[in-house]
Amino acid sequence: MTYDVQKRLLDVVSATTLIIAFLPFWIIIPLLIVLDSGWPVMFQHKRVGKGGQEFYINKFRSMIPGAHELLHKKNKELLKKFKKGDWKIAAKDDPRITRLGRILRSLTIDEFPQLFNVLRGEMSMVGPRAYMKSELNEQTKKHPETRPYIKKILTIKPGVTGPWQTSGRNEIPFAKRAEMDAKYADNRSLWTDVKILFKTPRAMISKW
Repeated sequence: MTYDVQKRLLDVVSATTLIIAFLPFWIIIPLLIVLDSGWPVMFQHKRVGKGGQEFYINKFRSMIPGAHELLHKKNKELLKKFKKGDWKIAAKDDPRITRLGRILRSLTIDEFPQLFNVLRGEMSMVGPRAYMKSELNEQTKKHPETRPYIKKILTIKPGVTGPWQTSGRNEIPFAKRAEMDAKYADNRSLWTDVKILFKTPRAMISKW
């Protein structure tokens, strides 16, 4: 059995198991979001996947409705911080994040719906970060040395979790993050995937 087949089996079994295990979340979290900030419950955003193909990533909404437009049209200072790569500072000061959204993000609960991206085959349980196209364009201009890394990253599916998610997340600058993801793409194995999956719950709790 090839690695790709093993990985797909791991993806389907893991995603299905987690969806069933966290069944109460699919009822409670949407209800809390509506009570906290209204509709919609879900958020979709385009990300770049394998082969450079874009797809819609699913998340529980953790920001106010229209947050993306607000950032690009009315909050230029915050946008500058994101473009500079000051993700930790920008996220901390981001007024678009709701009260409940900060809790969901701190526990990574907002990313649970990505399990359905895994079942559809758009993502894997373990892989590189799912980057936005604009982010890749801006950051590779700023860090041209990362272009070979990005080329490798886009040869595989992005992951719900991965090397950078279990090693510091937003504290890791873009160039280092891209290097980590490219290294994973070069050296991936089923054993590496399993180790990252087992490290993920601890990484989630450490954010709290």
